[in-house]
Amino acid sequence: MDNTMKDGPDIARVANLVGDPARANMLTALMTGSALTASELAAEAGVSLPTASSHLAKLMDGGLLTVASEGRHRYYGLAGPQVAGMIEAIMGVAASLGPRRVRPGPHEKTMREARVCYDHLAGEHAVKMLDGFIAREFLVREGKELSLGKHGAAYFAAIGIDAHDTGKSRRPACRDCLDWSVRRSHLAGRLGAAILDKILAEKWARREKNSRVVTFSPKGKMEFEKTFLS
Repeated sequence: MDNTMKDGPDIARVANLVGDPARANMLTALMTGSALTASELAAEAGVSLPTASSHLAKLMDGGLLTVASEGRHRYYGLAGPQVAGMIEAIMGVAASLGPRRVRPGPHEKTMREARVCYDHLAGEHAVKMLDGFIAREFLVREGKELSLGKHGAAYFAAIGIDAHDTGKSRRPACRDCLDWSVRRSHLAGRLGAAILDKILAEKWARREKNSRVVTFSPKGKMEFEKTFLS
């Protein structure tokens, strides 16, 4: 019996790259949006540096990573938001099917509340924010597609975000990203990234070191809710 896929994308090749535990840990570590060295990724994966280098070469060949050189160091990062969205979606499936790799605890609670998903906000706060944008017609959902609503441009301009600013990027302004912990959608795309930038610039929240967790101060959470949820 011939099990070869006859047409369409070769999902088996990508699944094989992501499915290795060491490579999966490396990809998850890069979901912070930060670039890491081979040594740092080896520590995240729990493997030796030569083994990590072999895994990184496979991920590079598969198009899932990019690398940049700075001085004597080479820094690896996810190839883009599409790869990050794939990892987030896989994490959602894994969370729903189990079993879990670690025992739930305080760190998990903070991850569920607010975290970085590559370059935008994820977690409970982010899901509520997107729900609010759609309810107030700042954004419009048609199927799985998100677009700017009739009140959106004025609202975002009032808080200092140009929703029409495309720059040189072909990346969509608004994109639906499945949240692994809530299992509903949060906002990705250029607009999602701009909102996270504003949250951090206003010092309403901070990113925890070596973690995807975003921690809001009491005042910052009030400002966030007033700006994005009211």
